[in-house]
Amino acid sequence: MTSSKSPVLAARIERWPIAGSFTISRGAKTEAVSVVAEVSHDGHTGRGECVPYPRYGETPEATLAALQAMQGPLSRGLDRHALQAAMPAGAARNALDCALLDLEAKASGRRAWDLLGRPAPAACTTAYTISLGTSEAMAAATAKAAHRPLLKIKLGGDGDGLRIAAVRKAAPESELIVDANEAWTPHNLEQNLAECAEVGVTLVEQPLPAGQDEALARIGRRPVAVCADESVHDRKSLDGLRDRYDAVNIKLDKTGGLTEALVMADAAQALGFEIMIGCMVATSLAMAPAMLLARQARFVDLDGPLLLARDRDGGLRYDGSLVYPPEAALWG
Repeated sequence: MTSSKSPVLAARIERWPIAGSFTISRGAKTEAVSVVAEVSHDGHTGRGECVPYPRYGETPEATLAALQAMQGPLSRGLDRHALQAAMPAGAARNALDCALLDLEAKASGRRAWDLLGRPAPAACTTAYTISLGTSEAMAAATAKAAHRPLLKIKLGGDGDGLRIAAVRKAAPESELIVDANEAWTPHNLEQNLAECAEVGVTLVEQPLPAGQDEALARIGRRPVAVCADESVHDRKSLDGLRDRYDAVNIKLDKTGGLTEALVMADAAQALGFEIMIGCMVATSLAMAPAMLLARQARFVDLDGPLLLARDRDGGLRYDGSLVYPPEAALWG
């Protein structure tokens, strides 16, 4: 039985309806399924939210079970630093890592960035995602978002040249970044990159499948900067990417939490990578810790709550595409 003096862990699966649907090359979904961890101790409760990703073999149920299994180690004194070795990188560790950091902040009365010795986050511009569809549908969706300074365009293989041309016509002033979600092939890679360059795309994210991206190293000079997403998880995966990618997308659900993400961001910068801070579709509780990385990032993509039918109470403040740092009550 857990002593009253020990931290108490509670975890649950939450479902959040998406506004319309969210479509990428691997399929569409109409709700975001997240798992929330709460750690309570001495009258304070820290929270963290993660999104299990089927692409990496994760399910909400297995993530929930992995979190619940950590009650024993927490009762025996497991802290955030020991957690890094106690759980593998992934969604479950992210939720618990962020919950423990939130608990540290609330118990100390200090903000998480002060505890970590990092600069306070400031308001920053987030990308806004346009889902994959026909070129006509994507142009219509883009026209409604053309006032936003940074758009992230989901592409999916055949017909991508038409899609990106239609999007650019609908948003002539916006900076465009593209996410192919591993849908391109070595055969259409150079043509697709050229078509993106032609309309002024700034960045192309994960064009080829992870583990099958060696063609990127064979292109003499990439006409558009290329960013690793599925090919990069934590700092250990950085070294082998230098001849293939110009940037890396750091997501807390991949790194297994903010603790590893901060170390990874420093390591990526030291290797010369530009940094993108990304997210899954989730509530503000999942976005808030990632705000601590925004000052190091060339691209911030924390629009998850903007894609939901509603966010959780007390969520981040969004003013158009500007996202503001979290209040202490939400996280950190």
